[in-house]
Amino acid sequence: MIQQQPKPKNIYLADDDSDDCFLFEEALREICTESSLNTASDGIELMDLLKKKPYPDVIFLDLNMPRKNGFECLSEIRNLVEYDHIPIIIFSTTAQPEAVNKVYESGANYFVCKPNTYQLLKETIQHTLGINWEERYLEISKEKFVFQP
Repeated sequence: MIQQQPKPKNIYLADDDSDDCFLFEEALREICTESSLNTASDGIELMDLLKKKPYPDVIFLDLNMPRKNGFECLSEIRNLVEYDHIPIIIFSTTAQPEAVNKVYESGANYFVCKPNTYQLLKETIQHTLGINWEERYLEISKEKFVFQP
């Protein structure tokens, strides 16, 4: 089955694991060459990036980061009206029900468990970038919140 290439997007990735960032960028380049990627290694860097315009089309947010973690960033972003339109995808190895519930209730749009192979990472990024977030904002059901490749 041929999958359509996602439309180019301005993407932010906040993750303190440099290897994960590198693999994410490589996978993104293979599936969507026109997209731009800005990375932050912690929540403080992410919040600084958000002060720049244009705003990102989507944020991939790891939960376990130094200085300011993903939970804190999510809460801060969702409390600022100028960022409330930006989809936030939790991108984490942590799939504990408590963490999933907390980010769901805090306003994350999607929870993606980090894939364990490069091919699954590519498929996951392609799937996630293919979502029509304007439609999804209308109804974010708990049953469709977590994506495990």
